[in-house]
Amino acid sequence: MRVMILGGGGREHALAWSVAKSPRVDGVLCVPGNAGTAALGENVAASLDDHDALVKVARDHAVDLTIVGPEAPLCAGIVDRFEKEGLRIFGPTAAAARIEGDKAFAKGLMKSASVPTAEGRVFTDLKQAKQYVGTRDTGVVVKAAGLAAGKGVFVCEDPAYGLLALEDMMEKRVFGAAGDKVVVEELLKGEELSVFALVDGQTIYVLETAQDHKRVGEGDTGPNTGGMGAYSPAPIATPELMATVDREILVPIVDAMRKEGCPYRGVLYVGLMITAAGPKVLEFNCRFGDPEVQALLLRLESDLAALLESAVDGRLADADVRWDQRSAVTVVMASEGYPGSYEKGKVIEGLDKAAGMQDVVVFHAGTKQLEGRVVTNGGRVLSVTALGADVADAKARALRAAELIRFDGAFYRSDIGDRAIPAAQRT
Repeated sequence: MRVMILGGGGREHALAWSVAKSPRVDGVLCVPGNAGTAALGENVAASLDDHDALVKVARDHAVDLTIVGPEAPLCAGIVDRFEKEGLRIFGPTAAAARIEGDKAFAKGLMKSASVPTAEGRVFTDLKQAKQYVGTRDTGVVVKAAGLAAGKGVFVCEDPAYGLLALEDMMEKRVFGAAGDKVVVEELLKGEELSVFALVDGQTIYVLETAQDHKRVGEGDTGPNTGGMGAYSPAPIATPELMATVDREILVPIVDAMRKEGCPYRGVLYVGLMITAAGPKVLEFNCRFGDPEVQALLLRLESDLAALLESAVDGRLADADVRWDQRSAVTVVMASEGYPGSYEKGKVIEGLDKAAGMQDVVVFHAGTKQLEGRVVTNGGRVLSVTALGADVADAKARALRAAELIRFDGAFYRSDIGDRAIPAAQRT
């Protein structure tokens, strides 16, 4: 069968790499893809906003299954369009994707389903939002309600910084229309955890856990990014905790969506804070996390194409997923200036040396081919991912591989996974 993957980042390269291993897959297309996906199949230049063009690509290339990587096309209704055309596609409909695309909707849904989450309020008026934040004497989290490429969340230990975040979103409109509506929440304390579940509208199949690092700097400092690294599994995810997540979060929210008239099919990503009072939802996403999925898929031993097909076809109850019991760590190499402005077109050296290391895969994100060379083409450039006996071993392998790769202005965090490594083992 032929598989088409929509997107061009590290997540999409990981999906293409995993799908290409399936004995049932004899062709992989990536739209638009990157320099890494080009080595696995065919890149097709088309805009993810142009649904007519995407339908044409699927028909022209006799695509049997389409997998959607990023959230924007899901929220824009690409699944609805493909299903209307009789084309098989993995992902939620636009109505279901609102769980990520509209944080105000998600907040209301959680409240109606009694899903544990941070206390918060929704605002469309800047003055009212500032008045509310001004009354707080503890930290707040200010979120753009719409899609902001993973950057529309400001964690403010001091409420005064919350006022500045509101001005950036609602007055300066740094995230455009995504900030016309904002969610202001209490600042939860604890350890974060990412949980991924496949859902076929009825059955929920929980995958392995992972944890990402959102802040750009060492020690979780600086502004939020799309993600600077990840590890899997997360030691904090005990069987008891996961049973609670399933019972109190996943089952109620999937039931609530079905009652809302938008049954969920696809991958449901739950960002959690593990507080003293138990797990609380920070956010829901309607797609695989990036860079969590890079670490996750390096551990997956089952056939990803068959697994996603079972979700599309309503057969998840029969799924049998096998995992490598080793740990995986992903270290993101980024361009100088990220998550702000950065230059493109820097030549990347050392990719073959890094990829030649045992149990290491270098997933491309912001790259392209130019005159026979691989050059930078984004803020997050590469996801260097390694397997190891434990998180410490996997981290060491990933960092050794990253050290072999060079491009002007490259930087990465050297502390990815440290929170899962006993202090005596940290390097």
